[in-house]
Amino acid sequence: MGHMRGRPVEAGLASPLEAAIAERDRGTLAMVRAALARGDAVLAFQPVLRADGGGVAFYEGLIRILDETGRVIPARDFIGAVEDLDLGRQIDCVALRLGLQALQEHPGLRLSVNMSARSVGYPEWMQILRRATRQEPATVRRLILEITETSAMLMPELVKVFMAEMRDKGILFALDDFGAGQTSFRHLRHFSFDIVKIDGDFTRAVDADPDNQVLYEALIGLARHFDMLTVAEAVESPEEARWLTAAGIGCLQGFHLGVPVFDPPWRARPAEHRRKRAGRGGGAPQDRR
Repeated sequence: MGHMRGRPVEAGLASPLEAAIAERDRGTLAMVRAALARGDAVLAFQPVLRADGGGVAFYEGLIRILDETGRVIPARDFIGAVEDLDLGRQIDCVALRLGLQALQEHPGLRLSVNMSARSVGYPEWMQILRRATRQEPATVRRLILEITETSAMLMPELVKVFMAEMRDKGILFALDDFGAGQTSFRHLRHFSFDIVKIDGDFTRAVDADPDNQVLYEALIGLARHFDMLTVAEAVESPEEARWLTAAGIGCLQGFHLGVPVFDPPWRARPAEHRRKRAGRGGGAPQDRR
């Protein structure tokens, strides 16, 4: 038996600190549920730029949940907690709907949207996607679905079957946070992702960090072998961008090149609440979903 502030803490019971953290998390999840019920969710759009100077390759649509005052609820406060919950699937549904809507409204747009492997087995999410493939086939051909390396490994066989089905509809797939998880080369080969987004931890100070340089060169070489477009995440300085370009990266994404915004260039008259910048996204995991 332990003690805290002179009071016994019985075995199996949470400490006051743990109880406070749990209560805070419950409050945040309640805020997210309420926001979704109100429809207070939007996409923030961040450009992914071609390293050869050819302009924007595509945009990533990052889901943002707003509280009653219109402020963004930090994703780091809830995204890890919802991954195993129905709430996480609801967020994926909202992100997919908003992404498809943006693609329908802007025929020149190519957009990526994040998803979880768990959503492949979620009926509502699959209904949204399959309905779009039937009713808007030209739209879905401009859709990119991003799935993290860790998520893909939860159910690799199911994800491979799903990817094969949707690739026939023209949808592209990006492996997000590549290098951060435990993907085997065998799975990487059989998945046949179109794009690999290299985890931002490898980008940090890559221009001056020999270890990150070696790792980056290896990851670029591996992606080239499998004929995948490479994207460097979390590029935050011109020095990093120059080194990555010289190393042969295909595209660059990060705060240095463009922050996520609610009012992207293709929207002539954004809604008033979208005039704010959406906050720093890039490769920070807490801001990716």
